[in-house]
Amino acid sequence: MTTSTASPARPPMPQPAIDLWNKPFWDACSENRLIVQRCRNTGKTWYPPSPRSPHDIHSGWDWIECSGRGTVQSWVVFHQKYFLGFSDRMPYNVAMVLLDEGFVLVSNIDAPNDSIRIGQRVAVKFEQRGAVKVPIFSPAD
Repeated sequence: MTTSTASPARPPMPQPAIDLWNKPFWDACSENRLIVQRCRNTGKTWYPPSPRSPHDIHSGWDWIECSGRGTVQSWVVFHQKYFLGFSDRMPYNVAMVLLDEGFVLVSNIDAPNDSIRIGQRVAVKFEQRGAVKVPIFSPAD
């Protein structure tokens, strides 16, 4: 009789629902690029992607490449297993990052939870999670 030493499979990470409007965003992430929509009339950016500018519904928009740099606006540390795919990261943080281009992304910060501060400068990096790369942030130098 033999016993198996194989470890149980890790639960999958949550995956985004990719649709017509956000596909360019996720395609750029797969290339380690961060892009966002910008209103042609106002110059303001927004996320999540949508078919019309929330700043001027009569204006068109373009995708622009972002610097990937921003500021922590708020964050929380999760101690509860809401997603089994994050079990091995407990406790983990979720942060609101205001990008220099003017839009907010909700993501994670690759840093010790007790080192995160409001106003902290961060820079994007990309992490493979299942079939997609997701933008996460780390403290900026």
